[in-house]
Amino acid sequence: MELHGYFRSSASYRVRIGLNLKGLQYDYRPVNLLKGEQRGEDYRKLNPQGLVPALVDGDRVLTQSLAILEWLEETHPAPALLPEDAVERARIRALAYSVASDIQPIQNLRVLRYLQSEYHLSNEQKQGWIQHWIHEGFCALEQQLDPGPFAAGEEPGLFECCLIPQIYSAERFGLDISGYPAIHRISQACAEIPAFAEARPEKQPDSTL
Repeated sequence: MELHGYFRSSASYRVRIGLNLKGLQYDYRPVNLLKGEQRGEDYRKLNPQGLVPALVDGDRVLTQSLAILEWLEETHPAPALLPEDAVERARIRALAYSVASDIQPIQNLRVLRYLQSEYHLSNEQKQGWIQHWIHEGFCALEQQLDPGPFAAGEEPGLFECCLIPQIYSAERFGLDISGYPAIHRISQACAEIPAFAEARPEKQPDSTL
C-alpha cells in the first residue's frame, strides 16, 4: 500500500495511526500542501478533490480518512478499531465524526487561507478562531467520554485515530488540553503506544523538508 499525505495533515495523521494499529506496512508518499502539490495534475488523478490522504492498494485508490479507516476495519478486522456491539459502534463513530466533521474542517489549511485572504485576519485572530472551535468541540466531547482509558474501554480505536491528531493541532495553536480531563487522559494513554508515537508528524520523512 501507498499512503499519499502530508505530515501535519490531521486526516493523514488519522490514517497513519490506523495503519499502525492494524500492523500494516505501507510506503509513504509526501504531498506538500504548502507548495500546492495536492492541486497538481498527477495528484488530482488520484484524488480529484485535491485533498490528502489518498491510500493506494493495488489498482484501488481510497480517499477521505474516515472511509479509509472503515475500509481498513472491514478488510483487516483484527485488531478491531470498533467494538462488537452495534450501539457502541454507533457511539464511537459519532465521537469520531464529531472531530472529523465538526471540529477539524473549519480550522484546516484551506479554510484558514481563505479567512486570511478574503477577510484579512491577523495571525492572532486566526489563532483565536482555531482555539474557539477546538474548545467548543472538546467541551462537548468531555461530556460523552467514559472513565475508561479509551473511548471504547481498554483498547484505542477509531475515535483515538481522530482525537490524537486534533490534540496535536490544539497544542500547536496554543490550546492547553489539561483543562479537558478525559481528553488529556486519553492523550497520555495513547502516548505510551508505539502505533501512535510512530504516526506523529515529526516522525514523518517530509517533516524536515
